[in-house]
Amino acid sequence: QVQLLESGGGLVQAGESLRLSCVASGTVFGISFMRWYRQAPGKERDMVAQIEHDGTASYADSMKDRFTISRDNAKNTVFLQMDSLRPEDTAVYYCNADVRDWTSRTRNYWGQGTQVTVSS
Repeated sequence: QVQLLESGGGLVQAGESLRLSCVASGTVFGISFMRWYRQAPGKERDMVAQIEHDGTASYADSMKDRFTISRDNAKNTVFLQMDSLRPEDTAVYYCNADVRDWTSRTRNYWGQGTQVTVSS
């Protein structure tokens, strides 16, 4: 079994920063892609950013100037640094990862999500 656990969400004011973390635990033999998604109330879940094992990152166009994704492969952890937050960034942020387990199969996993609320 593999679990993804996010942390770092909270309530901030517009213009402030937050750093989200997500750690993968359990029978993790390797992780290729790690991603952050977000879902605002009444809206679809959209990808924010993703990062490959070698550190190659890509972003949704609207977030590439304010958000930075990074990872620590030794700790099976992915981060999302969010700067200059706006009220429209308010959402539940989800971690997602492609994890190779003990069977050598790669499966996709989701975390439970962490709430980010930005007040104006």
